[in-house]
Amino acid sequence: MPKKRSGGGLSPTQQAAKFLGVSVLAGAVMAGIALPAAGAFGLAAKGSVQGFDDIPDNLKSPALSQRTTILDSKGGQIATVYSRDRTVVDLKDISPYMQKAIVAIEDSRFYQHGAVDLKGILRAVNQNAQNGGVAQGASTLTQQLVKNYFVEEAGDDPTKVAQATQQTIGRKIRELKYAIQLEEKLGKKKILENYLNITFFGEQAYGIEAASQRYFSKHAKDLNLQESALLAGIVQSPSRYDPVNDEEEATKRRNTVLQRMAEVHDISRQEAETAKAAKLGLHVSRPKNGCITAVAGASFFCKYVENVFKSDPVFGKTRAARVKVWDQGGLTIRTTLDPQSQEAIQTSIKDHVNKSDKVAAAGTLVEPGTGKILGMGQSKPYGYGKNETEYNYSVNYGMGGSNYGFPTGSTFKPFVAAAALEQGKPATQEYSSPNKMPYPSPVQTCGGKAWTNQANEVVPNESASEVGPYRLKEAMAKSVNTYFVQMISDIGLCPVMKQIDKLGVVQGNGDKLPQVPSIALGAKGISPLTMATAYAAFASRGMYCTPIAIESITQQVGDHEKSLDVPKSTCSRAMSEKTADTVSTLLSGVIDSGTGQQAGLTDRDNAGKTGTTDERKNAWFVGYTPNLSGAVWVGSASQRVHMVGISIGGVYHAKVYGGEVPGPIWRDLMTGALAGKDAPSFNKVDIPDPGKDKRRDKGRDDGNNGDRNGNQGGATGGGATLGNTISGQGGDGGVVTPNPTFSIPEGFIQGNGNGGRGNGDGGQR
Repeated sequence: MPKKRSGGGLSPTQQAAKFLGVSVLAGAVMAGIALPAAGAFGLAAKGSVQGFDDIPDNLKSPALSQRTTILDSKGGQIATVYSRDRTVVDLKDISPYMQKAIVAIEDSRFYQHGAVDLKGILRAVNQNAQNGGVAQGASTLTQQLVKNYFVEEAGDDPTKVAQATQQTIGRKIRELKYAIQLEEKLGKKKILENYLNITFFGEQAYGIEAASQRYFSKHAKDLNLQESALLAGIVQSPSRYDPVNDEEEATKRRNTVLQRMAEVHDISRQEAETAKAAKLGLHVSRPKNGCITAVAGASFFCKYVENVFKSDPVFGKTRAARVKVWDQGGLTIRTTLDPQSQEAIQTSIKDHVNKSDKVAAAGTLVEPGTGKILGMGQSKPYGYGKNETEYNYSVNYGMGGSNYGFPTGSTFKPFVAAAALEQGKPATQEYSSPNKMPYPSPVQTCGGKAWTNQANEVVPNESASEVGPYRLKEAMAKSVNTYFVQMISDIGLCPVMKQIDKLGVVQGNGDKLPQVPSIALGAKGISPLTMATAYAAFASRGMYCTPIAIESITQQVGDHEKSLDVPKSTCSRAMSEKTADTVSTLLSGVIDSGTGQQAGLTDRDNAGKTGTTDERKNAWFVGYTPNLSGAVWVGSASQRVHMVGISIGGVYHAKVYGGEVPGPIWRDLMTGALAGKDAPSFNKVDIPDPGKDKRRDKGRDDGNNGDRNGNQGGATGGGATLGNTISGQGGDGGVVTPNPTFSIPEGFIQGNGNGGRGNGDGGQR
């Protein structure tokens, strides 16, 4: 049995013998060109390596993985992402010094020999025998290129990489045959170009252009003599000769390259000595890979674009196929992100919420009529440190979202109103709307089996002063719970379910919402993107367009670019123009005189709805103008923070309301995003507004506070945990008293994660 060194592996003598064997086989291959398969060396013999003639003739040059550039809608760069940081360049765009340096140190007879350098092999065998080990290799640049092809094809799979680099005679024979093919097919200049573009230079840099940018912050065509020598020297061992981490070792290696260039007469000895005396002159650019480096707080949008690419069948039939294209890179992706809108989101959120606050804020902007996502941001930045997160609070769980969306509170009520209007109910529809009532029973569902209030569950209004009858306009402005529950009872659950289906409204985990009357109270988790896109249908007079983030993609393939198909927004009519116009009129009233007054824009038509879930775990404002729709959420991703007696953005809030925290964020981000843009008007409808009882209070955006006369506050909402209570606070001079409790409709609570828990609206606005 052959002896091994104590540290494992073959002894120097055995290594030399192995190398000699491979070298002899190299000679056999050379002979095999004339005497294939059955030569004297028996390459095709059983138990040995694969026969030379049996090796497939066509070596496909792999498409080199390159960086992908993600752009905003104006062409500005958002981020670069890559599996391997590489920019392929032509030989003419590589410094002549670099070309000479790599040839001198790696294969000085490159232009004199063919694919295999037999003279070099014999020299290496002799040198290694004298040294008692493997001191010198004999692979030509062409052979190294073939080896790099195998490694590139293996990607980041460690098993495949090991197979591509394993030191076996069979792999060496394959490498030699393919090298011969490449010499015949490509020629010397193209081989050199391909080699310089594929090889690894350390510090995450693949190819000479990326390496030049990494170490010297310049293009490969601008490299001088000593810079070229340094980079050429790195190739043999990128970790050992890394100039960033070991300047001394890198300098020695650079000088070795310079000496070799002088020996082969690429440069004079004087030039070599002058270059040796120069400092390394590093001007390092740190790797900037991934969405974490995105500008203008667009990291989460960038990651959303990546998730869209990897999940949409338009980019490949399987996820594995799509991931392969993404990792291959070379893509230029122009997105829908509007830099003005993105800046407005980040500025507004930063002005109102600190990243160190106990709660977070997220905002999303969508263009009505196109589905284009114009902006997406949040207060917790992308990252893995304190007060950072990798979760995107604006999107569904499957696209990188946190939990399963967040309970939306009363922002859900416009969907109920739209369903009723579509069923022919007038905008003046009136219901008795008592302050508190049992859930109506039975209520028809889509499945034919009616929902029944078997446990006599009760729904309250937000304050004791809210006692009907109410008509739709006032009920929407005040967000009267019992009104909308009665509306669902009147039209049935199925019209509501069909309406939200047309608006793309699903839970954050992708599931449909449950068919229960308390759906009106917004207890289920929904993402801000979903809400902004649904409200955009009101803005576009009833046309719902699926959200899109990508406008176009080109991919660099060899020396040319090709365009890729991208997902298109699908627009369909979700409701009549009259219904959409009526909802816009109703929601304009919310801003004019209802719970959303602090969110209102002063220079253009706008509409929206507030929402605050019970226990004040979530607060929302969702609103729109005719040309922009936006949703803002404030809360804790863990759903454990009650926003009572809390400081947000340095401002103390006794209680958080949808109109008083998310509302101003929405106002400011919309103002910034729309600055300098057209201000079209809504097509409002005339909704009679008869005088109301003077004793009625406008109410506040708070389901748990009392009215201004100190009456008792309302109970927690329909989505709250069974029997859960929270103290109500009297209005001006009111007395703190406990709220009444009520039950949850059977089957309403569904355990789909924190964001999907039943944290209901509680009538809160």
